Amino acid sequence: MIQAVDIQKKYEGFQLNCSMELEEGCITGVVGQNGAGKTTLFKAILGLIALDGGEVKVFGKNPRQLEKEEKECIGAALSSGSFSEYLTLGEVSGICKNMYTKFNENSFKEQCRQFGLPMDRKIKTFSSGMRAKAKVIIAMGHQAKLLILDEPTAGLDVVARDEILELMRDYMEDGERSILISSHISSDLEGLCDDIYMIHKGEIVLHEETDNLLAKYGLIKVDENQYEKLDKQYLLRRKKESFGYSCLTNERQFYLENYPKIVVEKGNIDEVITMTIKGERV
Repeated sequence: MIQAVDIQKKYEGFQLNCSMELEEGCITGVVGQNGAGKTTLFKAILGLIALDGGEVKVFGKNPRQLEKEEKECIGAALSSGSFSEYLTLGEVSGICKNMYTKFNENSFKEQCRQFGLPMDRKIKTFSSGMRAKAKVIIAMGHQAKLLILDEPTAGLDVVARDEILELMRDYMEDGERSILISSHISSDLEGLCDDIYMIHKGEIVLHEETDNLLAKYGLIKVDENQYEKLDKQYLLRRKKESFGYSCLTNERQFYLENYPKIVVEKGNIDEVITMTIKGERV
């Protein structure tokens, strides 16, 4: 679906320099702090910004060379929004019906009704949760094969986030669609994504299948004496603590079996992000 190879984009004080890919039938997540480069990466993939280097292919082509029919296979919801907030969803529906040959007006209206989104109110009067749900429903409305969502759950409460994640799961049911989603709320992606890229200061610092990340990664907590005796071949990062060291490993089971007296906690995405960014190489 997507191949991005050594893509580069330079701004004053920031540079994007990374590679990634998204396979058919998969949900790929991009996590990172605000300002890490997630939105710039997505704009590069969509062909919305000119690159200073590297290459992006969507459906095997440069995104700026896609035919109209191919562009209709992409649904996108960026953080900056896609439609004027002075429009109603009824007006948006009419626009989409004329823009996209596969736009399903009845399905769109039913989803809006299901999620409590009135068709006759201007979008600017919606709450943040309503706006977020509207953006995702609009992006899905024309039966796109590829969905690109930039921070779709940012600023939402737990219930609203769960509703949007459920929309994505339903969207993937036919097995031939793909989603590229970014978030700084890592818990949203743990149960959704097949694989995860971690971006920091414009660079991909980690790429793992989600199952491997949750099953094999761990956080080791040891005093200085215990640290000196550790086999360090599977340690990725370490961070000095008041009690000694916290260490990130991608072979948690090895340390559980060989060092039964030390603390080895199961890892999660937040801890991996923190240790990867703030920890030092071993």
